[in-house]
Amino acid sequence: MKFTIFQNSRQGPRPYNQDRLAYSYSKDSLLLVIADGMGGHRHGEVAAQLAVTTMTDAFQRMATPALANPAKFLISQIELIHKLIAQVTEQQEMLEAPRTTIVVAVVQRGMLYCAHVGDSRLYHFRDGHLLYRTEDHSIVQSLYNKGMINKDEMQHHPYRHKIFSCLGGDVPPKIELAERQELVEGDTVLLCTDGLWGAVTDEQIKHALLGSSISENVSGLLDAAEAASVEQGDNMSAIGLQWGNRLHSQLAVSTIQLPTGFSTTIMNPSTRSDIDLNDPLLQDDLSDDDIERTIAEIQVALQKTKRNK
Repeated sequence: MKFTIFQNSRQGPRPYNQDRLAYSYSKDSLLLVIADGMGGHRHGEVAAQLAVTTMTDAFQRMATPALANPAKFLISQIELIHKLIAQVTEQQEMLEAPRTTIVVAVVQRGMLYCAHVGDSRLYHFRDGHLLYRTEDHSIVQSLYNKGMINKDEMQHHPYRHKIFSCLGGDVPPKIELAERQELVEGDTVLLCTDGLWGAVTDEQIKHALLGSSISENVSGLLDAAEAASVEQGDNMSAIGLQWGNRLHSQLAVSTIQLPTGFSTTIMNPSTRSDIDLNDPLLQDDLSDDDIERTIAEIQVALQKTKRNK
């Protein structure tokens, strides 16, 4: 495989960043994942961190060097994350379950697989044309599908960012698996949270990704979203993938020479700043270390349960 990839996240006007994102790759497989912790629920970053960590950990265990069944992997791991959130909620004695969206993609043998829950999106572009975009699990999208509102009304509807499916919710999530798509040299794939696509249009996204550098393209897109979200907005995160090496980027990754058992994960660093530490709602916040430790404990317990069956 040859590809160029870039990821980044901006806090925006929010007091802290609840987005989490990462990518992993082995010799024959590539994973990209973004989770947007839901700010209307406490500890959204816990759910988002758990989602990204669980997905990348599973990929590193199972992509040796390729996943046996990418579609089944996506569905089963997203279902597992939903269950893990419930266990974290009980173990940490949280007052309410943390919640998150997720969009995750696997590229293997030149094919793109994608699954999502909520309104974090994946875009697939070829030669400046949009080939595919995930459909939001949102109230506004549902109203549009039923013919109750038009596209213009969607842009400014008060329920624009209200979603009906997420991980950690009271009901099992609606996991949407897209039909697999072939990638060709030069294709661009973008994963992003609603903080980005809510601040810029699909047309702006398309034009921003036409440049010759995926890192500059994604950075410029985040700059535009951040400029449009000075007073009102959300955390904004994106992972951009340029497939192949048609542009001969010095940042291109080639996995041809990688050992069969090798895999690596690049986790985007989370940021938290400008938090009022005296805020009683934040007194019991979990640190990233707390989250990682809890995930590890639950995974050990799960493995013991499987062995005892």
